[in-house]
Amino acid sequence: MRFLLALFAALLIAAPASADRIKDLGGFQGIRSNQLTGYGIVVGLPGTGDDNLEYTVQSLKAVASRFGLQLPPSANPGMKNAAVVMITAELPPFAKPGQRLDITVASMGKAKSLRGGSLIMTPLLGADNQIYAMAQGNLAVGGLGAEGADGSKIVVNVPSTGRIPEGATVERAVATGFDSAPTLTFNLARADFTTAQNVAGAINSKLGFGSAQAIDAVSVAVRAPIGADIRATLMSTIENLDVVSAEPSAKVIVNARTGTVVINSAVRVGPAAITHGKMTVRIDEKPQVSQPAPFSGGQTVVTPNSAVAVEEERRPMFLLAPGPKLADIVKAVNAIGASPADLVAILEALKEAGALKAELIVL
Repeated sequence: MRFLLALFAALLIAAPASADRIKDLGGFQGIRSNQLTGYGIVVGLPGTGDDNLEYTVQSLKAVASRFGLQLPPSANPGMKNAAVVMITAELPPFAKPGQRLDITVASMGKAKSLRGGSLIMTPLLGADNQIYAMAQGNLAVGGLGAEGADGSKIVVNVPSTGRIPEGATVERAVATGFDSAPTLTFNLARADFTTAQNVAGAINSKLGFGSAQAIDAVSVAVRAPIGADIRATLMSTIENLDVVSAEPSAKVIVNARTGTVVINSAVRVGPAAITHGKMTVRIDEKPQVSQPAPFSGGQTVVTPNSAVAVEEERRPMFLLAPGPKLADIVKAVNAIGASPADLVAILEALKEAGALKAELIVL
């Protein structure tokens, strides 16, 4: 078993850089999702609504006016069974009218829970303030809240937020323009000049020289004939091409809150000598009791007795050779028994000394 594990590890170390599909490195410009939002009312709540908030009353009057019911200005209907909410959804690319979307509904007011409520038909608007979907349905709420007569209460998860699976219907499609744009533009998820050149080279190898050109570290322009059908076929071919990504820049990521340290394989360390010690101060309190002899007239006295000791762990200094790799750094840090917090201090000191050849990012 150990032999198999060692062989597997050796194969991983010796394996060449693997190729990635172009579709896993980014996406074509214009083909993206769009955010939708809406303002509506949830009704049918079991007394957990907004309780006569002014904008809730106004919203209920506006809903009633849709059906020809005009409430007098002085009317102040009870709002414990209703709540004003914000609805959010994501419209995927190429979504067509009639398709369904999942929506999230969140309370805006003092509603304690949306459990058991129903959303009244609400338009969902895009960034251009146009209606792209209509939302309506019964909420599924994962949270739970309960309150006693003495004011004690318990809340599980978030009962003021819920979801409606397939709760919205698409009313308008978003034009992507991919079939009529002068060129197709592929955008990398992470900017890198080498990867952009590799993507352009892979496309040129498949479609012919001059078919693709790297514009910058993110975008690759691809020449394509006009027409949705032929461009869809071309984009499918490009997305499934294999390309070798460039090695990422050297980075050390430190999460100061959790003590997590991540070092990528590109990190190198210059010549440096490191020592790491630990000092412990220990104070032991051992009070002594002085008890007088019987019938002597004396009093019992407690005498403080403190023992203070300082212990300093001695660890030898070790030398990092020029250009060690990730495995060497981890081995050296483990040798001195450094904790994650100590490792952060060592990395920061190496960075200040100019020996850490990487970008140190503290989250």
